[in-house]
Amino acid sequence: MGNRGMEELIPLVNKLQDAFSSIGQSCHLDLPQIAVVGGQSAGKSSVLENFVGRDFLPRGSGIVTRRPLILQLIFSKTEYAEFLHCKSKKFTDFDEVRQEIEAETDRVTGTNKGISPVPINLRVYSPHVLNLTLIDLPGITKVPVGDQPQDIEYQIKDMILQFISRESSLILAVTPANMDLANSDALKMAKEVDPQGLRTIGVITKLDLMDEGTDARDVLENKLLPLRRGYIGVVNRSQKDIDGKKDIRAALAAERKFFLSHPAYRHMADRMGTPHLQKVLNQQLTNHIRETLPSLRSKLQSQLLSLEKEVEEYKNFRPDDPTRKTKALLQMVQQFGVDFEKRIEGSGDQVDTLELSGGARINRIFHERFPFELVKMEFDEKDLRREISYAIKNIHGVRTGLFTPDLAFEAIVKKQVVKLKEPCLKCVDLVIQELINTVRQCTSKLGSYPRLREETERIVTTHIREREGKTKDQILLLIDIELSYINTNHEDFIGFANAQQRNTQTNKKRAIPNQGEILVIRRGWLTINNISIMKGGSKEYWFVLTAESLSWYKDEEEKEKKYMLPLDNLKIRDVEKGFMSNKHVFAIFNTEQRNVYKDLRQIELACDSQEDVDSWKASFLRAGVYPEKDQTENEDGAQENTFSMDPQLERQVETIRNLVDSYVGIINKSIRDLMPKTIMHLMINNTKDFIHSELLAYLYSSADQNSLMEESADQAQRRDDMLRMYHALKEALNIIGDISTSTVSTPVPPPVDDTWLQTSSGHSPPPQRRSAVLPPGRPPAVRGPTPGPPLIPIPTGGPSSFAAPPIPSRPGPQNIFAANNDPFSAPPQIPSRPARIPPGIPPGVPRRPPAAPNRPTIIRPAEPSLLD
Repeated sequence: MGNRGMEELIPLVNKLQDAFSSIGQSCHLDLPQIAVVGGQSAGKSSVLENFVGRDFLPRGSGIVTRRPLILQLIFSKTEYAEFLHCKSKKFTDFDEVRQEIEAETDRVTGTNKGISPVPINLRVYSPHVLNLTLIDLPGITKVPVGDQPQDIEYQIKDMILQFISRESSLILAVTPANMDLANSDALKMAKEVDPQGLRTIGVITKLDLMDEGTDARDVLENKLLPLRRGYIGVVNRSQKDIDGKKDIRAALAAERKFFLSHPAYRHMADRMGTPHLQKVLNQQLTNHIRETLPSLRSKLQSQLLSLEKEVEEYKNFRPDDPTRKTKALLQMVQQFGVDFEKRIEGSGDQVDTLELSGGARINRIFHERFPFELVKMEFDEKDLRREISYAIKNIHGVRTGLFTPDLAFEAIVKKQVVKLKEPCLKCVDLVIQELINTVRQCTSKLGSYPRLREETERIVTTHIREREGKTKDQILLLIDIELSYINTNHEDFIGFANAQQRNTQTNKKRAIPNQGEILVIRRGWLTINNISIMKGGSKEYWFVLTAESLSWYKDEEEKEKKYMLPLDNLKIRDVEKGFMSNKHVFAIFNTEQRNVYKDLRQIELACDSQEDVDSWKASFLRAGVYPEKDQTENEDGAQENTFSMDPQLERQVETIRNLVDSYVGIINKSIRDLMPKTIMHLMINNTKDFIHSELLAYLYSSADQNSLMEESADQAQRRDDMLRMYHALKEALNIIGDISTSTVSTPVPPPVDDTWLQTSSGHSPPPQRRSAVLPPGRPPAVRGPTPGPPLIPIPTGGPSSFAAPPIPSRPGPQNIFAANNDPFSAPPQIPSRPARIPPGIPPGVPRRPPAAPNRPTIIRPAEPSLLD
């Protein structure tokens, strides 16, 4: 069971990668992969093509890999390729694979060298590959070309760091042999995210292009510039070979011949080359997956738990079941009714904490917006007095009246009551809009069935529109009822005697409930928007509105008062929002043209939303601060208004004006009470009853059940993706359970002294500095002392055709390499070249005696230094 599980580890990761990528959630689970990092000329593409044995990657100058390529290699008897973005097509011609990569890259990044972190998923099945999952990342560049931004180097580095920073990723740092290894960008970035070297594998390319007389033997033996997991050398095709379409299999044979024939590498030829690199990566990735099993298992379990509830309805899904659609239709309609009622009546579950919705917005219309609209249409004092005087004169006719006529009072009252129709109808329109928005929000859960959602919205919206007419008729009927009889015996009506005695001056500001008390009406943050920059500019203060004054403080503790403004003679006016401002503004000004605050004739107060503005205006109304009335007086009547009334007429006008004010206040109070009740009864409650009792019948009569419950293509795809992911997660957990109980992980190689490698200083443009230690990029032909403490040499590998004697297989500590089958686990101490002592042996390292004819001499490992 354990062996079967180990073989399935990498295909398992591939399956998970596909399942998560297909629904755009690959970033939610960091799956073990190998990230390939290197410069533009490091030869990354050639290494990957050698793995596959085919030319399939784009070629050219500059940045060719402009999107990460997730390459899944899968051993199979047949050879073909598949892309995740076009699963239905199998590519057997690898020239078409290259063209598809180029086309898919251009689709996201454009055709002028742009880059993107969105990966391309490619899966290659072949009998010539071992199971591997690699990510080919864009090459590190320093010079922008095309439409690339000036900081392209740092954008690419940030993209690379996104992938290699994951603890689940192995890092394949590719560096050409003909450059200074200590300055390798790939190794520096790997060191930055993997300081212990637990995940970094070095690859040295272009060994055949080194200057004559130089080689990289000490680097490949991990003596010079060591890495914890060591290096593997490869030889790729030259540009001439690529242009000449040299077969990759021939190139691999030439690579093998190079290592066997080169005097510096022939003793380690079995541990060099692309086939060995592919085998090592397969082993290392398998071991790495096994080491990350505990964290991977916990992530998979959390993903499975999050999917359980969503997949529950899909697990028993049978498309041919005749009762499925009926059951789904009933459940959807029932859930729609429950959601609608919860949004209107309020509910403790699934509360929206970001904005008001449903019933809360309708409540604001009833108690803030509608009263504000009523006051906006309140009569202007000057207009009202002129109308009363005209009414009195017209009723008296040619006679001079001695008494105040009742008919003038009734005429003015009826004219004011008629004006209530407009704000009442506007209130109904606002409530209808909120109801329709609520219906649309509730039908969003029906998105799986587009036709059902469309029909439900249409039927309910049509019903609301039908109720609109009846509700408006009832509202107009209420106003007509008020017009039909003027009840001067109402208990709240002041009467004729009190109207005559009332002081005119005290009525300029109409009394409202609780106005005489010093009570706080509202507190909150507002921004004074029109303070000049020279005086500090716009600033936010904590405002406190009472029935007598408006005060503002430095903060909500209300200890440091900035100013207190009495409400006498104040009014509100609207202010247009600034071109560059996202604030909503209203202003307070003095009707007697006095400065309101310092040298300002008005103060502009800014809120974050229009709803806050409306709410503050409603609060000012409670305090007796009314909005400014639009000046629409007729020019021809302006001159007539200039005459002065005689004292008797003036007293009559004042008396009727007080009577009208009292009676209109009674009407307003009644309308404000009846409007919400009428709308709730005739529209909102009726709509709820319609949804619960009649919606289903209307749906059945509008269309047949099969067409209503036709799933959308997106929903079907989503269900398939969810089920595939769910089963992939369950299978993964089963396989992980088998592996974790029947296998033992391979120990990590011991640490080495990698202080030679300086990490990059960050992602911002760093100053170009050379590290303090500058080892040569090309090891000299005559090798001197090895810098640093004595290092453990890499084993020589298997038999060589160039006089390297075979290593006998023996049990015990000396055979760790053979037992583990892992070239990077703790190696036995075997001389790298028998019967030859190079000059300049560092002190402390024992000299190697001549090798026996059939058996090499074994050197015991040296004690580790403090740097290890």
